[in-house]
Amino acid sequence: MSSTDLDDGPLYATAQKVYPQSVTGFYRRLKWIVLVVTLGIYYFLPFVRWDRGSNLPNQAVLVDLTNRRFYFFPIEIWPQEVYYFTGLLVIAAMVLFLMNAIAGRIWCGYLCPQTVWTDLYLAVERLVEGDRRERIKLDERVWDLDKIFRKIAKHFIWLGIAWWTGGAWVLYFADAPTLVRELATFEAPMAAYVWIGILTFTTYALAGWMREQVCTYMCPWPRIQAALTDDEAYNVTYRYDRGEPRMSLKGAKRARDAGVPAGDCVDCNQCVAVCPTGIDIRHGAQLECIQCSLCMDACDTVMTKIGRPTGLIAFDTDNNIKARIAGTPEKPFHPIRARTLVYFALITIVGGAMVFQLATRSTAGINLIHDRTPLFVLHSDGSVHNAFTVRLFNKRPDTRPFALTVDGPPGAQIEVVNVSATSDWRPVVTVDADATREVRVLVTVPKASLKEKSVPITIKASDLFAGEVVIAKDHFFGPG
Repeated sequence: MSSTDLDDGPLYATAQKVYPQSVTGFYRRLKWIVLVVTLGIYYFLPFVRWDRGSNLPNQAVLVDLTNRRFYFFPIEIWPQEVYYFTGLLVIAAMVLFLMNAIAGRIWCGYLCPQTVWTDLYLAVERLVEGDRRERIKLDERVWDLDKIFRKIAKHFIWLGIAWWTGGAWVLYFADAPTLVRELATFEAPMAAYVWIGILTFTTYALAGWMREQVCTYMCPWPRIQAALTDDEAYNVTYRYDRGEPRMSLKGAKRARDAGVPAGDCVDCNQCVAVCPTGIDIRHGAQLECIQCSLCMDACDTVMTKIGRPTGLIAFDTDNNIKARIAGTPEKPFHPIRARTLVYFALITIVGGAMVFQLATRSTAGINLIHDRTPLFVLHSDGSVHNAFTVRLFNKRPDTRPFALTVDGPPGAQIEVVNVSATSDWRPVVTVDADATREVRVLVTVPKASLKEKSVPITIKASDLFAGEVVIAKDHFFGPG
């Protein structure tokens, strides 16, 4: 390769700014509904209250880092239950795969945070600077007072949205009304201001400036999705078997009058003008397509105006396009097939396991460690005792008394060192709210009950008020 071959052009093309045009139609209205609902949940959910009783926060959704708790309405997750988040990640991945198998990148087009906030920023841009043509002309104009005012106004609103986005995020980590008051009076922790600043910058940069480049270059999902899709998936598709050959409206009329095939596409480029990533869907499936369906609304509007059937761009499967070209009957869409059943089964199994674990979990716990030196102590009367270290867990916000008992060889007795409280001759250990307590326990067995060198025993801890019982199993050792 000669040096001149390397000088033919730049290695990287400069990104061309995309000016999406406004459009009306079913899918645009659906996107507005999704935008309002999702942003409404994000911004206002921290202010929803949920009564959990005394000594517990009443915010419905709260990540309480100080007390190491995550609250979601009636659900409370503890630090040792981080596996629930693993389960949620698995379910989220399977749901994403299932959505892709049924309707392609529908997540990207409607529910992805990048898409939602970019839609909101574009709405502000159209409100301040006008639609596609007005924005293009404004950018080409010299800098006059009107242009300066519009640009400043747009970015001011963008920054306001970005600031409230960052502010809403930190509200999930503290009591929302209290933190809002502290932020307004500059009494909030410095960490809150730092995170608001970071999220303000990232929202402003990603939704305002980078936009479609995030989807094209930063997001890994387009590459993964391409490997997961199949010919049965519903995707936004230009039906080239109907649209080609393209020609003008008048040219198509003359061709049809002359008995010459003419496609329905009139090359109006409205599908390109409304695309938020600036692609031409008529070129087929592309990495940049987020499947927002706005090209479908634009094309249907044009088809209605020129008196042609709608659906030139529509959700369709590759199998149906091949069938129409071959002149064979189209097959009905099959959302239930092998891969969707596998995804649904995995979602059901993981979700069911998480629900079962939540429904049957305990709010107390017990750990048991047997002393190894010595394994046992022989008394003068022939009885034997073993020593254990018992750790009790109280996962509730109230102090709880636990009565300890032992099941094992006949006549076995239990004693807690330095604990004199008893209930029905059972030693009682009090554990503070949301805490653990470690005690030393002695288990004594009469000589006549020891037939073997090792026998199983079970130590039980019973909550005297709630009745909850937790157990730990080990072995009792003797001379045999």
